[in-house]
Amino acid sequence: MTLTMNHTDAPRFLDPVAWSGRIYIDGAWVSGSGGHIPVIEPATGAEIGRVGIAGPTDVTTAAANAADAQKAWAATPHPVRAGVLRRAAALLEQHAAEIMDWNVREVGAVPALAGFALHVGAQECYEAAALPSHPLGQMLSSEEPRLSFAQRVPVGVVGVISPFNVPIILGIRAVAPALALGNAVVLKPDPRTAVTGGVMMVRIFEEAGLPAGLLQLVTGGADVGEAMVADPNIRVIAFTGSTRAGRAVGELAGKYLKRAHLELGGNSAFLVLADADVDKAVNLAAWGSFLHQGQICMTVGRHLVHESIFDEYVEKLAAKADSLAVGNPATDQVHLGPIIDENQRDRVHRLVTASIEAGAQLKAGGTYDGLFYRPTVLANSPLDAPAFCEEVFGPVASVVPFSTDDEAVRIATTTEYGLSLGIVTADALRGLELAQRIPSGIVHINDQTVNDEANTPFGGVGSSGTGSRQGGAEANIDAFTETRWITLRRVPGAYPF
Repeated sequence: MTLTMNHTDAPRFLDPVAWSGRIYIDGAWVSGSGGHIPVIEPATGAEIGRVGIAGPTDVTTAAANAADAQKAWAATPHPVRAGVLRRAAALLEQHAAEIMDWNVREVGAVPALAGFALHVGAQECYEAAALPSHPLGQMLSSEEPRLSFAQRVPVGVVGVISPFNVPIILGIRAVAPALALGNAVVLKPDPRTAVTGGVMMVRIFEEAGLPAGLLQLVTGGADVGEAMVADPNIRVIAFTGSTRAGRAVGELAGKYLKRAHLELGGNSAFLVLADADVDKAVNLAAWGSFLHQGQICMTVGRHLVHESIFDEYVEKLAAKADSLAVGNPATDQVHLGPIIDENQRDRVHRLVTASIEAGAQLKAGGTYDGLFYRPTVLANSPLDAPAFCEEVFGPVASVVPFSTDDEAVRIATTTEYGLSLGIVTADALRGLELAQRIPSGIVHINDQTVNDEANTPFGGVGSSGTGSRQGGAEANIDAFTETRWITLRRVPGAYPF
């Protein structure tokens, strides 16, 4: 295997000699029962590595080993657990250039996005390092002569299933707090991006001093995910992915009476009110719709623009889209890289084509070369056009006019999703009042919808997921611990029989 990463011949942190074609079970790189598959660079189609593939039997082994290792880890003094998380954060910063190279090539992310992902990933670890010493309980009132309190205890083993699009953030935001709170983790990244979504995290925590068995890597397909949900040693599932897959995970988790924290798809609305500065709104809109080729759950899918500035907005957004460079982010200065694979590209194009056939006006884009899809603007989309009412997961902006706030609210709420919302207005309080009428887990006034910080709760409502279950101390503690009620009496109680 030949790699052409942009670093020196010094020993590499992600040297494939150790992990190529392997999964990680109980502290060792071993062959998976599913064999191995190539890591394909979407920009070129070249093979840049190989990752091991697990099967259901590997999940059984990994979960049992994790459960065994977890007991001692939960009893480890909190400064020790915090130290591992701090070292992991420092290692992410130390090896950022090499990890970014992999992320750009494996995922197709532009360097700016890869750098942002590394920044947030490190911050996730720093934030998680504060969890072991965080108060994990509260004193309770009691009508009996006893001490009564609630204690937060680790769930045991957490299963983390992460997607292809931003694998660093969307994996480590569950892995780090789960470990910090005394749990073990079984991690299944998307096989298409398993190096930065899985191998990298194992290497980070190996070097940080995490004891063997606490982080297991079982890259695989749906059969591996199903085995994780069904395994009795895995008590909580943290899933990030499509709404369709999330429904299946939630249904199966319910069968086994275990919690599933689901962060799912979105079709975020971006409202531009009549008093907005059009140029500033277009700048926000282009970033929100076209960053990372639109392959972000928070991407702006639906642009709702007041009729008085609608034509100007469409013209300027289309011009902005036409000005953006699309190409290989590993070799060229570009704004957009490739779509992850042909299946996703073809789905994006089907939605665009069907929307034009339904009456949407193509103002920019709508074409592709290989996996490079041009940023696309569709104006006056019918509200039932596929690219307007479905999550596209591609660089497509559908723009519709509205005349009143009530109409804007009606259009914005005609969706099953409720992840992120952006509103641009000269009157921020008016924007906030409007936001109260539109169900959404995240709201940004005078900003676009794609934002992420490690210390903030993250999640959506409706078909976008089960609410804020990750990010911020309270959300993480709620997600990855159980509550135990404990009472103490000085002498045994007396009962009437």
